[in-house]
Amino acid sequence: MDLSLSTRTVGDRTVVEVGGEIDVYTAPKLREQLVELVNDGSYHLVVDMERVDFLDSTGLGVLVGGLKRVRAHEGSLRLVCNQERILKIFRITGLTKVFPIHTSVEDAVNATD
Repeated sequence: MDLSLSTRTVGDRTVVEVGGEIDVYTAPKLREQLVELVNDGSYHLVVDMERVDFLDSTGLGVLVGGLKRVRAHEGSLRLVCNQERILKIFRITGLTKVFPIHTSVEDAVNATD
């Protein structure tokens, strides 16, 4: 399975729509996208994971790295995920305490957390 990425702007947020599998093979593509966005001045990101089929520890590491990058610029990184099997990974790893996780892009864009 491959990874699909697309970006769009909603208000003052940049939404990164991710689809497919985020694993050891595809995670570098997501990392590059997040680094590029931050380098271009996008510090408030929403990663839409509604179409993600699989997430491994490498993918989690990329998301944590992205969070560190935006925080270095007083930014934010919010996740959109409503799939129980993916949410379970965040709960098990304790990352639900690190990432604001929303059920829709609209909620993530409008959130004040």
